[in-house]
Amino acid sequence: MPKLSGVAQSLLDLRTYAHALRLAHFSSYSHVRQVRRLQLGAGVSMAPNVSFRNAERISIGAGSHIGEHSVIWAGNSTGRIDIGEKCLFAPNVTLTASNYGIEQGEVAIMDQPKIEQDIVIGDGAWLGANVVVLAGVTVGAGAVIAAGAVVTRDVPPLAIAGGVPAKVIGERPRAELKVMSA
Repeated sequence: MPKLSGVAQSLLDLRTYAHALRLAHFSSYSHVRQVRRLQLGAGVSMAPNVSFRNAERISIGAGSHIGEHSVIWAGNSTGRIDIGEKCLFAPNVTLTASNYGIEQGEVAIMDQPKIEQDIVIGDGAWLGANVVVLAGVTVGAGAVIAAGAVVTRDVPPLAIAGGVPAKVIGERPRAELKVMSA
């Protein structure tokens, strides 16, 4: 009897269909049901595989875009995430408004109380691929966060920050102020 091809074996294997159901459930749990709870401004766009948690504490301003495989998790009870207007998130951006405590050395990390703090992303900010923003951070309006950065402290408006942990490495040009003479 000839051996079945890999495709035929996959189609006849019940585990394939069970896995498809698990994927559909995860998509519904982490995206479809959560998106209904978001506060969304007009014209927000996002990839269909963005993962949200506690979306009732997440707002995304008008015209913002959230890239593929991004993870935006508000805290379980208090930590909010507020994303301004016209923000741009590249793929794989992670925002988490909740961290585990580490002070109790004899207690497993997962059993320690969580520390929840708000995250604010200012209007027009750009977060590059694989950026991580931790609880309690404000990224100022117009700031740029370089790919791969881990943001543990506030970033001022129009700053360019990068690294692990992220540090300000430059500043975007400011528009010149024009003074009108009387």
